[in-house]
Amino acid sequence: MSVPRLFDQQLLIRRRERAARAPDAAFFLHEEVARRLVERLDDIRRPFAQVLDLGCGPGFLAQRLERRAGTLRVIRLDPSHAMVRRAGGMGVVAGLEALPFAPDRFDAVLSAFALHWVNDLPGLLAQIRLCLKPDGLLLLALAGGETLGELAQALWSAELALYRGMRLRLPPRIDLADAAALLQRAGFALPVADLDRITVRYADPLALLQDLHAMGESQVLRQGPKGFFPRRLLALTLQHYRDRFRDGEGRVPASFEILYLTGWKPHPDQPRPLPRGSGQVSLARLLGGRRGGTG
Repeated sequence: MSVPRLFDQQLLIRRRERAARAPDAAFFLHEEVARRLVERLDDIRRPFAQVLDLGCGPGFLAQRLERRAGTLRVIRLDPSHAMVRRAGGMGVVAGLEALPFAPDRFDAVLSAFALHWVNDLPGLLAQIRLCLKPDGLLLLALAGGETLGELAQALWSAELALYRGMRLRLPPRIDLADAAALLQRAGFALPVADLDRITVRYADPLALLQDLHAMGESQVLRQGPKGFFPRRLLALTLQHYRDRFRDGEGRVPASFEILYLTGWKPHPDQPRPLPRGSGQVSLARLLGGRRGGTG
């Protein structure tokens, strides 16, 4: 079955090439996600010697990984040559949908807020599993389904008012309910998916759009307009955003839902759930021999 090609990968590269010239402050969201991702990695309390930073961007995740005890090498991969140069260290320029690595290459593959423009996420997960060593770790942070929910609501209201209909202008996102199933489909053991949220407050929603542009997160949908909105639609969207979400101080929120996916390449020594019906302790014994009722 062919995979829908929603996102223009060449346009994505051009966006990232331009964003690579922005100051570090423009990537505040990527830096915060990298920090939270490494905190989760530290909970595992295990060294990972050979690590891939997938979609490295400006390099915040790789820098944190290199400071972690037991890390010998972090390979930075990004489709943008300018981003790889900016990230420093050992880098590879390659697309996010065809990984150029041999099987059993890495102890861990991590990615911080870089894979939401991938057309075939299940296929990419299968490639990651292949290039991991047995018992290797996958740890990803993705944009979840409620990311930029305020912008989406304001945009839909404005489009209905102007055009009596809606076009696909914001990218579809993966939901928490589907995430663990994706890991299982790709052959990962012990899959876990959870999420948290980052809320940024702006004096005006136009500043949010400017931040997204600066960090290379303008949309790259293959169909439809290549910028965010036509002028009339932009003006009405911003007005709906202010009217609906402005707080008592005159500021508006922008929500980013961060979805974390954790999985392990299968290995014979990994723990496994017992087969159903193999328990050796009866429920009656646990309850002290009582049967029926709760009184």
